[in-house]
Amino acid sequence: MITKSHIIINGHKHVAYQSNVLPKEELIKQSKDFYSLLDKRRSVREYSDSPVPKEVIETLIKTASTAPSGAHKQPWTFCAVANPNLKTKIREAAEIEEKESYESRMSDRWKKDLEPLGTNMHKPFLEKAPWLIIAFKKVHDISDNGEKINNYYVNESVGIACGMLITAIHNAGLVTLTHTPSPMNFLAKLLNRPSNERAFLLLPVGYPKEPTYVPNIERKPLDKIAEFYE
Repeated sequence: MITKSHIIINGHKHVAYQSNVLPKEELIKQSKDFYSLLDKRRSVREYSDSPVPKEVIETLIKTASTAPSGAHKQPWTFCAVANPNLKTKIREAAEIEEKESYESRMSDRWKKDLEPLGTNMHKPFLEKAPWLIIAFKKVHDISDNGEKINNYYVNESVGIACGMLITAIHNAGLVTLTHTPSPMNFLAKLLNRPSNERAFLLLPVGYPKEPTYVPNIERKPLDKIAEFYE
């Protein structure tokens, strides 16, 4: 069968999708292998200062940007920070917010729930990790003539992109941590971001310090996270 390279739908060009259909046995194997890889992913708070090539960070961000988004608006900007002075400023500002959170914003129950993770208001990883990637969501875009352009499902779109970024980081043999100092307005100010962008997530990226220890926690089993209707 001859397949057209493209067709026109609603006046717009659509290209033929290049599928990769696997035999059943290979499909099962690949899905299990990928699960095994990601099941080893952990949030890491202690980093080596070994450098990570900028090219790797560029590729990770490009991988994240393959994520689906509402109306294909791609409402995100990923800011990659390696400058030591800027990382220090980010740490200082983040710890101000973290101190306020731990001392007055967070409930006793919340802090109790965090105890097994070994986290606290001090965030040395913001300086030690060779890279910080800050994901900003674009609540709307701005045209060249200054007009507002709508974006759709912004939180969902940026959340999916960040999930793919975390997966790409782990796949590359690096580690990260989802850091959300609240509020995060200081990040837009320090990075001189436009008014239509809001900080969504901060990810330190690098190699783990050797040795590094992580909490001995378990993930919920399948029967606790899924329901099947067959």
